[in-house]
Amino acid sequence: MEDTQSVATLMDSTTSKIQQLQKAFAELESHRAVTLNLQWKQLEEHFNGLQKSLKRRFTELEDQEKEFETKIVQSTEILEKRQTAVIAKEQASLQRLQEKRDAAVSAISIALEKHRNPCSVEPTVINCEVQDEPSVLEEKPDNVTEIGHVTGDTWKSFQDGVVEVKSYPELVNLCRNMDSEGLHKFISDNRKNLAALREEIPLALRASTNPASLVLDSLNGFYNSDVSISDAKKDANLLGLRRTCIMLLECLSTLLNTLDIDSISSIISENIRGRAKAIAEEWNPKLDELDVDANNGNSLEAHAFLQLLATFSISSNFNQENLSKLIPMVSRRRQTADLCRSLGLSDRMPGVIDVLINNGRHIDAVNLAFAFELTEQFPPVSLLKSYLNEASKASTPLNSGNASPTVQNDVNEKELSALKAVLKCIEDHKLEEQYLVDPLQKRVHQLEKVKADKKKATEVAKPQSKRPRPNGVGNGPRVNNVVTEKNFYPRMTDRYPQPVYDRPYAYPGPTSTHVPSFMGAPAYNFSPGHDFFGNGYHYQAPYLH
Repeated sequence: MEDTQSVATLMDSTTSKIQQLQKAFAELESHRAVTLNLQWKQLEEHFNGLQKSLKRRFTELEDQEKEFETKIVQSTEILEKRQTAVIAKEQASLQRLQEKRDAAVSAISIALEKHRNPCSVEPTVINCEVQDEPSVLEEKPDNVTEIGHVTGDTWKSFQDGVVEVKSYPELVNLCRNMDSEGLHKFISDNRKNLAALREEIPLALRASTNPASLVLDSLNGFYNSDVSISDAKKDANLLGLRRTCIMLLECLSTLLNTLDIDSISSIISENIRGRAKAIAEEWNPKLDELDVDANNGNSLEAHAFLQLLATFSISSNFNQENLSKLIPMVSRRRQTADLCRSLGLSDRMPGVIDVLINNGRHIDAVNLAFAFELTEQFPPVSLLKSYLNEASKASTPLNSGNASPTVQNDVNEKELSALKAVLKCIEDHKLEEQYLVDPLQKRVHQLEKVKADKKKATEVAKPQSKRPRPNGVGNGPRVNNVVTEKNFYPRMTDRYPQPVYDRPYAYPGPTSTHVPSFMGAPAYNFSPGHDFFGNGYHYQAPYLH
Protein backbone atom coordinates (compact mmCIF):
# COMPACT_ATOMS: atom_id res chain seq x y z
CA MET A 1 0.00 0.00 0.00
CA GLU A 2 2.89 2.40 0.67
CA ASP A 3 4.18 1.89 -2.86
CA THR A 4 0.72 2.61 -4.26
CA GLN A 5 0.44 5.85 -2.30
CA SER A 6 3.89 6.99 -3.43
CA VAL A 7 2.98 6.32 -7.07
CA ALA A 8 -0.26 8.29 -6.67
CA THR A 9 1.65 11.24 -5.12
CA LEU A 10 4.12 11.33 -7.98
CA MET A 11 1.30 11.32 -10.51
CA ASP A 12 -0.41 14.24 -8.74
CA SER A 13 2.82 16.27 -8.89
CA THR A 14 2.97 15.87 -12.64
CA THR A 15 0.78 18.93 -13.27
CA SER A 16 2.96 21.26 -11.19
CA LYS A 17 6.06 20.03 -12.93
CA ILE A 18 4.49 20.69 -16.31
CA GLN A 19 3.72 24.27 -15.22
CA GLN A 20 7.31 24.73 -14.11
CA LEU A 21 8.48 23.41 -17.44
CA GLN A 22 6.17 25.90 -19.19
CA LYS A 23 7.67 28.84 -17.31
CA ALA A 24 11.17 27.67 -18.16
CA PHE A 25 10.20 27.28 -21.76
CA ALA A 26 8.65 30.84 -21.80
CA GLU A 27 11.83 32.26 -20.38
CA LEU A 28 13.81 30.46 -23.02
CA GLU A 29 11.48 31.84 -25.67
CA SER A 30 12.04 35.41 -24.55
CA HIS A 31 15.74 35.06 -25.33
CA ARG A 32 15.10 33.98 -28.86
CA ALA A 33 13.93 35.85 -31.84
CA VAL A 34 11.94 33.00 -33.30
CA THR A 35 8.64 32.15 -31.58
CA LEU A 36 8.22 28.63 -30.17
CA ASN A 37 4.44 28.50 -29.55
CA LEU A 38 3.87 25.64 -31.93
CA GLN A 39 6.63 23.53 -30.32
CA TRP A 40 5.36 24.08 -26.82
CA LYS A 41 1.86 22.93 -27.78
CA GLN A 42 3.35 19.70 -29.06
CA LEU A 43 5.25 19.14 -25.84
CA GLU A 44 2.20 19.92 -23.75
CA GLU A 45 0.05 17.40 -25.69
CA HIS A 46 2.77 14.78 -25.31
CA PHE A 47 3.01 15.15 -21.55
CA ASN A 48 -0.76 15.25 -21.13
CA GLY A 49 -1.03 12.00 -23.10
CA LEU A 50 1.59 10.36 -20.90
CA GLN A 51 -0.23 11.52 -17.76
CA LYS A 52 -3.55 10.05 -18.92
CA SER A 53 -1.91 6.75 -19.94
CA LEU A 54 -0.23 6.41 -16.54
CA LYS A 55 -3.45 7.14 -14.67
CA ARG A 56 -5.35 4.58 -16.76
CA ARG A 57 -2.71 1.90 -16.19
CA PHE A 58 -2.59 2.71 -12.48
CA THR A 59 -6.35 2.30 -12.23
CA GLU A 60 -6.20 -1.08 -13.98
CA LEU A 61 -3.50 -2.28 -11.59
CA GLU A 62 -5.57 -1.26 -8.60
CA ASP A 63 -8.56 -3.19 -9.94
CA GLN A 64 -6.43 -6.29 -10.54
CA GLU A 65 -5.00 -6.07 -7.03
CA LYS A 66 -8.50 -5.96 -5.53
CA GLU A 67 -9.60 -8.91 -7.67
CA PHE A 68 -6.55 -10.91 -6.59
CA GLU A 69 -7.22 -10.20 -2.93
CA THR A 70 -10.82 -11.36 -3.41
CA LYS A 71 -9.66 -14.63 -4.96
CA ILE A 72 -7.25 -15.21 -2.08
CA VAL A 73 -10.06 -14.82 0.41
CA GLN A 74 -12.30 -17.21 -1.55
CA SER A 75 -9.53 -19.82 -1.91
CA THR A 76 -8.80 -19.66 1.79
CA GLU A 77 -12.46 -20.29 2.58
CA ILE A 78 -12.58 -23.27 0.18
CA LEU A 79 -9.43 -24.80 1.70
CA GLU A 80 -10.83 -24.43 5.18
CA LYS A 81 -14.07 -26.16 4.12
CA ARG A 82 -12.15 -29.01 2.47
CA GLN A 83 -9.95 -29.42 5.51
CA THR A 84 -13.02 -29.65 7.70
CA ALA A 85 -14.57 -32.26 5.36
CA VAL A 86 -11.37 -34.36 5.34
CA ILE A 87 -11.19 -34.33 9.13
CA ALA A 88 -14.84 -35.41 9.31
CA LYS A 89 -14.21 -38.28 6.86
CA GLU A 90 -11.17 -39.40 8.84
CA GLN A 91 -13.19 -39.48 12.02
CA ALA A 92 -15.97 -41.46 10.31
CA SER A 93 -13.44 -43.93 8.84
CA LEU A 94 -11.79 -44.41 12.23
CA GLN A 95 -15.16 -45.03 13.79
CA ARG A 96 -16.11 -47.63 11.15
CA LEU A 97 -12.70 -49.29 11.50
CA GLN A 98 -13.13 -49.50 15.26
CA GLU A 99 -16.57 -51.05 14.82
CA LYS A 100 -15.20 -53.66 12.40
CA ARG A 101 -12.30 -54.37 14.74
CA ASP A 102 -14.65 -54.89 17.65
CA ALA A 103 -16.83 -57.19 15.54
CA ALA A 104 -13.78 -59.20 14.42
CA VAL A 105 -12.52 -59.57 18.00
CA SER A 106 -15.97 -60.73 19.07
CA ALA A 107 -16.14 -63.28 16.21
CA ILE A 108 -12.66 -64.60 17.05
CA SER A 109 -13.61 -64.94 20.71
CA ILE A 110 -16.74 -66.90 19.80
CA ALA A 111 -14.75 -69.16 17.43
CA LEU A 112 -12.08 -69.83 20.07
CA GLU A 113 -14.75 -70.66 22.60
CA LYS A 114 -16.29 -73.15 20.20
CA HIS A 115 -12.93 -74.78 19.48
CA ARG A 116 -12.19 -75.10 23.18
CA ASN A 117 -15.42 -77.10 23.44
CA PRO A 118 -15.37 -79.29 20.29
CA CYS A 119 -18.44 -81.26 21.26
CA SER A 120 -20.49 -78.09 21.31
CA VAL A 121 -19.41 -77.05 17.83
CA GLU A 122 -22.25 -76.85 15.35
CA PRO A 123 -22.77 -80.34 13.92
CA THR A 124 -22.73 -78.99 10.41
CA VAL A 125 -18.96 -79.59 10.18
CA ILE A 126 -17.83 -81.99 12.88
CA ASN A 127 -19.70 -84.09 15.50
CA CYS A 128 -17.92 -85.80 18.34
CA GLU A 129 -19.03 -89.09 19.77
CA VAL A 130 -20.29 -88.69 23.33
CA GLN A 131 -19.77 -91.76 25.56
CA ASP A 132 -21.49 -94.74 23.92
CA GLU A 133 -23.90 -92.78 21.74
CA PRO A 134 -23.21 -92.74 17.99
CA SER A 135 -22.41 -89.43 16.33
CA VAL A 136 -25.21 -87.72 14.47
CA LEU A 137 -24.47 -86.02 11.16
CA GLU A 138 -26.76 -83.13 10.38
CA GLU A 139 -27.17 -81.18 7.21
CA LYS A 140 -24.48 -78.60 6.57
CA PRO A 141 -25.67 -75.08 5.68
CA ASP A 142 -24.70 -73.81 2.25
CA ASN A 143 -22.82 -70.81 3.57
CA VAL A 144 -20.20 -72.92 5.42
CA THR A 145 -17.39 -73.25 2.89
CA GLU A 146 -14.11 -72.26 4.50
CA ILE A 147 -11.81 -74.00 6.95
CA GLY A 148 -11.80 -72.63 10.45
CA HIS A 149 -8.67 -72.22 12.56
CA VAL A 150 -7.77 -75.43 14.37
CA THR A 151 -5.98 -75.74 17.70
CA GLY A 152 -4.09 -78.66 19.16
CA ASP A 153 -6.99 -79.53 21.49
CA THR A 154 -9.38 -80.07 18.60
CA TRP A 155 -7.17 -81.92 16.11
CA LYS A 156 -7.83 -85.23 17.88
CA SER A 157 -11.56 -84.68 17.47
CA PHE A 158 -11.15 -84.44 13.71
CA GLN A 159 -9.76 -87.97 13.62
CA ASP A 160 -12.37 -89.50 15.95
CA GLY A 161 -15.38 -87.48 14.85
CA VAL A 162 -17.24 -87.12 11.56
CA VAL A 163 -15.93 -84.72 8.94
CA GLU A 164 -18.45 -83.64 6.35
CA VAL A 165 -17.69 -82.28 2.92
CA LYS A 166 -20.33 -80.76 0.73
CA SER A 167 -19.94 -82.32 -2.72
CA TYR A 168 -17.69 -85.40 -2.43
CA PRO A 169 -18.15 -87.33 0.84
CA GLU A 170 -16.08 -90.16 -0.66
CA LEU A 171 -12.99 -88.03 -0.04
CA VAL A 172 -13.45 -88.41 3.73
CA ASN A 173 -13.39 -92.23 3.55
CA LEU A 174 -10.34 -92.22 1.27
CA CYS A 175 -8.43 -89.93 3.63
CA ARG A 176 -9.54 -91.80 6.76
CA ASN A 177 -8.39 -95.09 5.20
CA MET A 178 -5.07 -93.51 4.12
CA ASP A 179 -5.80 -94.72 0.57
CA SER A 180 -3.42 -92.63 -1.55
CA GLU A 181 -3.99 -94.67 -4.73
CA GLY A 182 -7.75 -94.43 -4.36
CA LEU A 183 -7.40 -90.68 -3.80
CA HIS A 184 -5.45 -90.37 -7.05
CA LYS A 185 -8.06 -92.32 -8.96
CA PHE A 186 -10.95 -90.37 -7.44
CA ILE A 187 -9.37 -87.04 -8.42
CA SER A 188 -8.71 -88.34 -11.93
CA ASP A 189 -12.32 -89.49 -12.33
CA ASN A 190 -13.64 -86.11 -11.15
CA ARG A 191 -11.07 -83.87 -12.81
CA LYS A 192 -13.81 -81.80 -14.46
CA ASN A 193 -14.74 -80.40 -11.02
CA LEU A 194 -11.27 -79.68 -9.72
CA ALA A 195 -12.29 -76.34 -8.23
CA ALA A 196 -14.72 -78.08 -5.86
CA LEU A 197 -12.18 -80.80 -5.10
CA ARG A 198 -9.55 -78.21 -4.26
CA GLU A 199 -11.88 -76.68 -1.66
CA GLU A 200 -12.91 -79.97 -0.08
CA ILE A 201 -9.66 -81.95 0.02
CA PRO A 202 -8.24 -79.84 2.91
CA LEU A 203 -11.45 -80.57 4.83
CA ALA A 204 -11.24 -84.28 4.03
CA LEU A 205 -7.58 -84.43 5.13
CA ARG A 206 -8.77 -83.64 8.66
CA ALA A 207 -10.26 -87.12 8.85
CA SER A 208 -6.85 -88.71 8.19
CA THR A 209 -4.83 -90.02 11.12
CA ASN A 210 -1.72 -88.65 9.44
CA PRO A 211 -2.49 -86.29 6.52
CA ALA A 212 1.19 -85.48 5.89
CA SER A 213 2.05 -89.17 5.53
CA LEU A 214 -0.93 -89.65 3.20
CA VAL A 215 0.30 -86.84 0.93
CA LEU A 216 3.85 -88.21 0.93
CA ASP A 217 2.50 -91.65 0.00
CA SER A 218 0.65 -90.05 -2.92
CA LEU A 219 4.00 -88.91 -4.37
CA ASN A 220 4.95 -92.48 -5.23
CA GLY A 221 5.31 -92.85 -8.98
CA PHE A 222 5.97 -89.16 -9.64
CA TYR A 223 9.16 -90.27 -11.40
CA ASN A 224 8.33 -93.51 -13.19
CA SER A 225 11.53 -95.45 -13.77
CA ASP A 226 9.99 -97.17 -16.80
CA VAL A 227 9.39 -93.87 -18.61
CA SER A 228 12.23 -91.75 -19.94
CA ILE A 229 12.28 -88.00 -19.41
CA SER A 230 11.53 -87.32 -23.07
CA ASP A 231 8.62 -89.76 -23.10
CA ALA A 232 7.26 -88.37 -19.82
CA LYS A 233 6.31 -85.18 -21.63
CA LYS A 234 4.00 -87.19 -23.90
CA ASP A 235 2.55 -89.55 -21.28
CA ALA A 236 -0.87 -88.12 -20.40
CA ASN A 237 -1.32 -90.52 -17.48
CA LEU A 238 1.98 -89.55 -15.89
CA LEU A 239 1.31 -85.85 -16.42
CA GLY A 240 -2.07 -86.22 -14.74
CA LEU A 241 -0.53 -88.04 -11.79
CA ARG A 242 2.05 -85.27 -11.36
CA ARG A 243 -0.62 -82.57 -11.41
CA THR A 244 -2.56 -84.45 -8.76
CA CYS A 245 0.58 -84.67 -6.59
CA ILE A 246 1.07 -80.93 -6.81
CA MET A 247 -2.56 -80.26 -5.92
CA LEU A 248 -2.39 -82.55 -2.87
CA LEU A 249 0.77 -80.79 -1.66
CA GLU A 250 -1.03 -77.45 -2.03
CA CYS A 251 -4.11 -78.73 -0.19
CA LEU A 252 -1.96 -79.96 2.70
CA SER A 253 -0.35 -76.53 2.84
CA THR A 254 -3.82 -74.96 2.95
CA LEU A 255 -4.74 -77.20 5.87
CA LEU A 256 -1.53 -76.38 7.75
CA ASN A 257 -2.22 -72.67 7.39
CA THR A 258 -5.38 -73.13 9.50
CA LEU A 259 -3.57 -74.87 12.37
CA ASP A 260 -1.70 -73.55 15.37
CA ILE A 261 1.95 -74.35 16.06
CA ASP A 262 1.22 -77.35 18.29
CA SER A 263 -1.05 -78.97 15.71
CA ILE A 264 1.46 -78.38 12.92
CA SER A 265 4.21 -79.95 15.03
CA SER A 266 2.07 -83.02 15.63
CA ILE A 267 1.39 -83.42 11.89
CA ILE A 268 4.82 -82.44 10.50
CA SER A 269 6.88 -84.51 12.91
CA GLU A 270 10.61 -85.06 12.61
CA ASN A 271 9.95 -88.41 10.99
CA ILE A 272 7.62 -86.86 8.39
CA ARG A 273 10.06 -84.04 7.74
CA GLY A 274 12.84 -86.61 7.27
CA ARG A 275 10.73 -88.50 4.70
CA ALA A 276 10.00 -85.28 2.82
CA LYS A 277 13.69 -84.34 2.83
CA ALA A 278 14.64 -87.77 1.47
CA ILE A 279 12.13 -87.40 -1.38
CA ALA A 280 13.41 -83.90 -2.16
CA GLU A 281 17.03 -85.11 -2.22
CA GLU A 282 15.99 -87.87 -4.60
CA TRP A 283 14.18 -85.46 -6.91
CA ASN A 284 16.78 -82.68 -6.89
CA PRO A 285 19.34 -84.30 -9.25
CA LYS A 286 16.60 -85.18 -11.72
CA LEU A 287 15.92 -81.48 -12.30
CA ASP A 288 19.30 -81.19 -14.02
CA GLU A 289 18.11 -83.69 -16.63
CA LEU A 290 15.11 -81.64 -17.73
CA ASP A 291 14.94 -80.84 -21.44
CA VAL A 292 14.49 -77.46 -23.07
CA ASP A 293 10.74 -77.50 -22.44
CA ALA A 294 11.46 -76.94 -18.76
CA ASN A 295 12.71 -73.47 -19.68
CA ASN A 296 9.25 -72.48 -20.87
CA GLY A 297 8.23 -71.64 -17.31
CA ASN A 298 5.72 -74.46 -16.95
CA SER A 299 7.75 -77.34 -15.52
CA LEU A 300 5.72 -79.75 -13.39
CA GLU A 301 8.89 -81.35 -12.00
CA ALA A 302 10.35 -78.07 -10.73
CA HIS A 303 6.97 -76.95 -9.40
CA ALA A 304 6.47 -80.17 -7.45
CA PHE A 305 9.99 -79.96 -5.98
CA LEU A 306 9.53 -76.36 -4.81
CA GLN A 307 6.04 -77.07 -3.46
CA LEU A 308 7.40 -80.04 -1.50
CA LEU A 309 10.01 -77.80 0.13
CA ALA A 310 7.44 -75.11 0.93
CA THR A 311 4.77 -77.45 2.33
CA PHE A 312 7.11 -79.33 4.69
CA SER A 313 9.32 -76.28 5.49
CA ILE A 314 12.58 -77.95 4.47
CA SER A 315 13.93 -75.27 2.11
CA SER A 316 16.72 -74.42 4.60
CA ASN A 317 18.35 -77.76 3.75
CA PHE A 318 18.97 -76.64 0.17
CA ASN A 319 21.04 -73.87 -1.38
CA GLN A 320 18.96 -70.73 -1.83
CA GLU A 321 20.80 -69.67 -4.98
CA ASN A 322 20.10 -73.02 -6.61
CA LEU A 323 16.43 -72.73 -5.65
CA SER A 324 16.22 -69.27 -7.21
CA LYS A 325 17.55 -70.72 -10.47
CA LEU A 326 14.50 -72.99 -10.59
CA ILE A 327 12.03 -70.09 -10.50
CA PRO A 328 12.28 -69.35 -14.26
CA MET A 329 11.21 -72.97 -14.84
CA VAL A 330 7.90 -72.27 -13.07
CA SER A 331 7.45 -68.58 -13.84
CA ARG A 332 4.18 -69.17 -15.72
CA ARG A 333 2.54 -71.00 -12.82
CA ARG A 334 0.06 -68.85 -10.95
CA GLN A 335 1.48 -70.12 -7.62
CA THR A 336 5.02 -68.87 -8.36
CA ALA A 337 4.84 -65.68 -6.28
CA ASP A 338 3.47 -67.48 -3.20
CA LEU A 339 6.07 -70.22 -3.58
CA CYS A 340 8.89 -67.67 -3.66
CA ARG A 341 7.61 -66.02 -0.50
CA SER A 342 7.23 -69.37 1.30
CA LEU A 343 10.77 -70.35 0.32
CA GLY A 344 12.25 -67.01 1.38
CA LEU A 345 13.33 -66.02 -2.12
CA SER A 346 11.72 -62.57 -2.25
CA ASP A 347 15.06 -60.75 -2.04
CA ARG A 348 16.35 -62.71 -5.03
CA MET A 349 13.50 -61.76 -7.35
CA PRO A 350 15.33 -58.86 -9.12
CA GLY A 351 17.91 -61.37 -10.35
CA VAL A 352 15.18 -63.79 -11.43
CA ILE A 353 13.38 -61.04 -13.36
CA ASP A 354 16.65 -60.10 -15.09
CA VAL A 355 17.07 -63.72 -16.21
CA LEU A 356 13.53 -63.77 -17.63
CA ILE A 357 14.10 -60.52 -19.52
CA ASN A 358 17.40 -61.74 -20.96
CA ASN A 359 15.62 -64.86 -22.22
CA GLY A 360 12.87 -62.86 -23.94
CA ARG A 361 10.13 -63.77 -21.42
CA HIS A 362 8.99 -60.25 -20.69
CA ILE A 363 5.40 -61.22 -19.83
CA ASP A 364 6.57 -63.42 -16.94
CA ALA A 365 8.93 -60.64 -15.85
CA VAL A 366 6.08 -58.11 -15.71
CA ASN A 367 3.90 -60.49 -13.68
CA LEU A 368 6.62 -61.06 -11.10
CA ALA A 369 7.48 -57.36 -11.00
CA PHE A 370 3.90 -56.58 -10.00
CA ALA A 371 3.75 -59.49 -7.54
CA PHE A 372 6.84 -58.25 -5.66
CA GLU A 373 6.28 -54.48 -6.14
CA LEU A 374 9.35 -54.04 -8.34
CA THR A 375 7.65 -52.03 -11.08
CA GLU A 376 9.87 -48.98 -10.49
CA GLN A 377 12.99 -51.05 -11.07
CA PHE A 378 11.36 -52.93 -13.97
CA PRO A 379 8.86 -50.58 -15.72
CA PRO A 380 6.11 -52.84 -17.11
CA VAL A 381 5.23 -50.68 -20.11
CA SER A 382 8.84 -50.58 -21.28
CA LEU A 383 9.12 -54.36 -20.93
CA LEU A 384 5.94 -54.98 -22.91
CA LYS A 385 7.02 -52.61 -25.69
CA SER A 386 10.43 -54.28 -25.81
CA TYR A 387 8.74 -57.69 -26.10
CA LEU A 388 6.61 -56.53 -29.03
CA ASN A 389 9.60 -54.89 -30.69
CA GLU A 390 11.47 -58.19 -30.61
CA ALA A 391 8.44 -59.95 -32.04
CA SER A 392 8.23 -57.36 -34.81
CA LYS A 393 11.95 -57.69 -35.60
CA ALA A 394 11.61 -61.43 -35.91
CA SER A 395 8.87 -61.11 -38.51
CA THR A 396 10.34 -58.17 -40.49
CA PRO A 397 12.85 -60.19 -42.61
CA LEU A 398 10.08 -62.51 -43.70
CA ASN A 399 7.80 -59.72 -44.90
CA SER A 400 9.89 -59.19 -48.01
CA GLY A 401 8.06 -61.97 -49.82
CA ASN A 402 10.96 -64.44 -49.98
CA ALA A 403 9.63 -66.68 -47.20
CA SER A 404 7.47 -69.70 -47.90
CA PRO A 405 3.76 -69.43 -47.05
CA THR A 406 4.09 -71.96 -44.23
CA VAL A 407 6.94 -70.09 -42.52
CA GLN A 408 5.16 -66.76 -43.01
CA ASN A 409 2.00 -68.17 -41.44
CA ASP A 410 3.97 -69.47 -38.48
CA VAL A 411 5.64 -66.11 -37.94
CA ASN A 412 2.31 -64.27 -38.18
CA GLU A 413 0.87 -66.69 -35.64
CA LYS A 414 3.74 -66.00 -33.25
CA GLU A 415 3.23 -62.25 -33.60
CA LEU A 416 -0.51 -62.70 -33.03
CA SER A 417 0.17 -64.73 -29.88
CA ALA A 418 2.59 -62.07 -28.63
CA LEU A 419 0.03 -59.30 -29.18
CA LYS A 420 -2.70 -61.22 -27.36
CA ALA A 421 -0.36 -61.99 -24.47
CA VAL A 422 0.52 -58.30 -24.13
CA LEU A 423 -3.15 -57.28 -24.28
CA LYS A 424 -3.99 -59.81 -21.57
CA CYS A 425 -1.14 -58.55 -19.41
CA ILE A 426 -2.31 -54.94 -19.83
CA GLU A 427 -5.82 -55.97 -18.82
CA ASP A 428 -4.67 -58.00 -15.80
CA HIS A 429 -2.56 -55.18 -14.37
CA LYS A 430 -4.82 -52.29 -15.50
CA LEU A 431 -2.19 -50.55 -17.63
CA GLU A 432 -4.66 -49.13 -20.18
CA GLU A 433 -3.87 -45.52 -19.19
CA GLN A 434 -0.14 -46.07 -19.61
CA TYR A 435 -0.24 -48.22 -22.75
CA LEU A 436 -2.78 -47.54 -25.49
CA VAL A 437 -4.34 -50.78 -26.66
CA ASP A 438 -6.10 -49.51 -29.81
CA PRO A 439 -3.06 -49.94 -32.11
CA LEU A 440 -2.47 -53.43 -30.70
CA GLN A 441 -6.10 -54.44 -31.22
CA LYS A 442 -6.04 -53.15 -34.80
CA ARG A 443 -2.94 -55.24 -35.51
CA VAL A 444 -4.63 -58.29 -33.97
CA HIS A 445 -7.68 -57.82 -36.21
CA GLN A 446 -5.41 -57.40 -39.22
CA LEU A 447 -3.50 -60.64 -38.53
CA GLU A 448 -6.71 -62.55 -37.81
CA LYS A 449 -8.18 -61.36 -41.10
CA VAL A 450 -5.07 -62.52 -42.97
CA LYS A 451 -5.30 -65.85 -41.20
CA ALA A 452 -8.99 -66.26 -42.08
CA ASP A 453 -8.39 -65.33 -45.73
CA LYS A 454 -5.58 -67.88 -46.08
CA LYS A 455 -7.71 -70.50 -44.43
CA LYS A 456 -10.53 -69.92 -46.93
CA ALA A 457 -8.08 -70.04 -49.84
CA THR A 458 -6.72 -73.37 -48.56
CA GLU A 459 -10.20 -74.86 -48.30
CA VAL A 460 -11.06 -73.76 -51.85
CA ALA A 461 -7.83 -75.15 -53.28
CA LYS A 462 -8.20 -78.53 -51.55
CA PRO A 463 -8.68 -81.33 -54.15
CA GLN A 464 -12.12 -82.95 -54.28
CA SER A 465 -12.16 -86.74 -54.59
CA LYS A 466 -14.91 -88.63 -56.43
CA ARG A 467 -17.43 -90.53 -54.39
CA PRO A 468 -18.74 -93.97 -55.54
CA ARG A 469 -22.33 -94.36 -56.54
CA PRO A 470 -24.69 -95.91 -54.00
CA ASN A 471 -24.91 -99.18 -55.96
CA GLY A 472 -21.12 -99.44 -56.00
CA VAL A 473 -20.90 -99.54 -59.81
CA GLY A 474 -18.67 -96.95 -61.43
CA ASN A 475 -18.50 -93.28 -60.59
CA GLY A 476 -21.58 -91.19 -61.25
CA PRO A 477 -21.90 -87.45 -61.51
CA ARG A 478 -21.07 -85.46 -58.40
CA VAL A 479 -24.06 -84.43 -56.27
CA ASN A 480 -23.78 -81.23 -54.34
CA ASN A 481 -25.07 -82.24 -50.95
CA VAL A 482 -23.94 -79.75 -48.36
CA VAL A 483 -24.47 -82.06 -45.39
CA THR A 484 -22.63 -84.94 -47.05
CA GLU A 485 -19.78 -82.68 -48.07
CA LYS A 486 -19.29 -81.49 -44.56
CA ASN A 487 -19.25 -85.05 -43.23
CA PHE A 488 -16.97 -86.39 -45.97
CA TYR A 489 -14.59 -83.42 -45.93
CA PRO A 490 -14.35 -82.25 -42.32
CA ARG A 491 -13.69 -78.60 -41.80
CA MET A 492 -10.05 -77.78 -41.23
CA THR A 493 -9.34 -76.78 -37.66
CA ASP A 494 -6.97 -74.00 -36.79
CA ARG A 495 -3.42 -75.09 -36.84
CA TYR A 496 -2.77 -72.64 -34.06
CA PRO A 497 -5.89 -72.28 -31.88
CA GLN A 498 -6.77 -69.06 -30.15
CA PRO A 499 -5.38 -68.71 -26.63
CA VAL A 500 -7.70 -69.17 -23.67
CA TYR A 501 -6.87 -67.25 -20.51
CA ASP A 502 -8.68 -69.18 -17.78
CA ARG A 503 -5.95 -68.50 -15.24
CA PRO A 504 -3.62 -65.50 -14.94
CA TYR A 505 0.05 -66.06 -15.73
CA ALA A 506 -0.50 -69.60 -17.04
CA TYR A 507 1.04 -69.63 -20.50
CA PRO A 508 1.98 -73.02 -21.93
CA GLY A 509 4.77 -73.63 -24.36
CA PRO A 510 4.95 -73.12 -28.12
CA THR A 511 2.94 -75.18 -30.56
CA SER A 512 5.67 -75.37 -33.19
CA THR A 513 9.41 -76.00 -33.02
CA HIS A 514 10.53 -75.04 -36.50
CA VAL A 515 9.58 -71.37 -36.46
CA PRO A 516 12.27 -68.77 -35.64
CA SER A 517 11.57 -67.37 -32.16
CA PHE A 518 12.27 -63.89 -30.92
CA MET A 519 15.11 -63.95 -28.41
CA GLY A 520 14.36 -67.55 -27.65
CA ALA A 521 11.02 -66.61 -26.13
CA PRO A 522 8.26 -69.21 -26.16
CA ALA A 523 4.90 -68.29 -27.56
CA TYR A 524 2.39 -67.23 -24.92
CA ASN A 525 -0.56 -69.28 -26.11
CA PHE A 526 -2.22 -72.58 -25.40
CA SER A 527 -4.86 -74.80 -26.81
CA PRO A 528 -8.48 -74.48 -25.75
CA GLY A 529 -9.13 -78.07 -26.66
CA HIS A 530 -8.01 -79.54 -23.35
CA ASP A 531 -9.43 -79.49 -19.87
CA PHE A 532 -7.57 -77.46 -17.31
CA PHE A 533 -6.31 -78.99 -14.12
CA GLY A 534 -7.59 -76.34 -11.69
CA ASN A 535 -4.32 -74.48 -11.22
CA GLY A 536 -3.55 -73.63 -14.82
CA TYR A 537 -2.46 -77.07 -16.00
CA HIS A 538 -3.55 -78.85 -19.16
CA TYR A 539 -5.20 -82.17 -18.45
CA GLN A 540 -5.34 -84.38 -21.50
CA ALA A 541 -6.68 -87.77 -20.46
CA PRO A 542 -7.45 -89.83 -17.35
CA TYR A 543 -4.55 -91.81 -16.02
CA LEU A 544 -4.75 -95.39 -14.79
CA HIS A 545 -3.71 -96.83 -11.45
